[in-house]
Amino acid sequence: MHNTHIYIIADNYKYHILLITTFSSSLGIQKTCPQVEDIIYTSVRNATANDLKVPARILRMFFHDCFIRGCDASVLLDSTPENKAEKDGHINLSLAAYNVIDDVKTMLEQSCPATVSCADIIAIAARDVVVISGGPSWSVLKGRKDGRISRAEETKTLPLSHDNTSQLIQSFSQRGLSVKDLVTLSGGHTLGRSRCSEFDYRLRNFSAAHDTDPTLDPEFATELKSKCPEHNKDPNAGENLDSTGLGFDNDYYKRIVGGKGLLVSDQTLLGDYRTRWRVEAFARYRRLFFWEFGPAMVRLGNVGVVESGEVRVNCRVVN
Repeated sequence: MHNTHIYIIADNYKYHILLITTFSSSLGIQKTCPQVEDIIYTSVRNATANDLKVPARILRMFFHDCFIRGCDASVLLDSTPENKAEKDGHINLSLAAYNVIDDVKTMLEQSCPATVSCADIIAIAARDVVVISGGPSWSVLKGRKDGRISRAEETKTLPLSHDNTSQLIQSFSQRGLSVKDLVTLSGGHTLGRSRCSEFDYRLRNFSAAHDTDPTLDPEFATELKSKCPEHNKDPNAGENLDSTGLGFDNDYYKRIVGGKGLLVSDQTLLGDYRTRWRVEAFARYRRLFFWEFGPAMVRLGNVGVVESGEVRVNCRVVN
């Protein structure tokens, strides 16, 4: 059973009523495991203190989980001899911080056994890493159940770094997410880093007419060429997705407006009339971006939610 809450959201100087459906078991978890949010926040905060890359990794994990089979923690399942799981799909090989989720799960099983799903852990942790990095907070709905299926081949449907706006809009639409959600959730790239292999094709022999991608700021392109030399052999070489890669802010949008979006999937948002105005608005008004990000994450967290299923004891294997 679901409950519906009403939120008033500002959009382009108008106000709209947003209906967000909640999970019936959310309140139950709060009663049976009242310390759940404290346990997750403390664990994620400590992990971040030891490794500053944790916030970007957890946030990316949440996106990659929800975009395949919905938010069911299928991305956490290990491969078996009979099945290659999502985490071993090519696009997910760079995912990390699984150990952080493992540690949280271990503590929760000790405190309130078989109560909090791995899917809920990822959703709450994603909110917490944004807050820890200086971003907004929001109420995370609880009650997701964990899926039992994870297939590497399904990760081929994830958005790619070279996708254009139309491809991105289609991908988000297939998950019930709007153009507005696309631009807002892309702001998660304010955290993190990308390897040269994701963008170096923009730097040399881009097309018959242009050696370098013409949408890329020339000075920025020169800087990237020095970090990603031709025939680069360092697999870890790369660049932050914005100039404040460890802080959650609106610099990502400012850089897109300045022609410094690192990935094609970032910069393309400026070149399309359907997305350009919102990119420019978020670049100008950080508060507006923060205001919109929480509700967009709630909508993402609602994608394909399973309420009838299991709560894994170990996030890496089905019960």
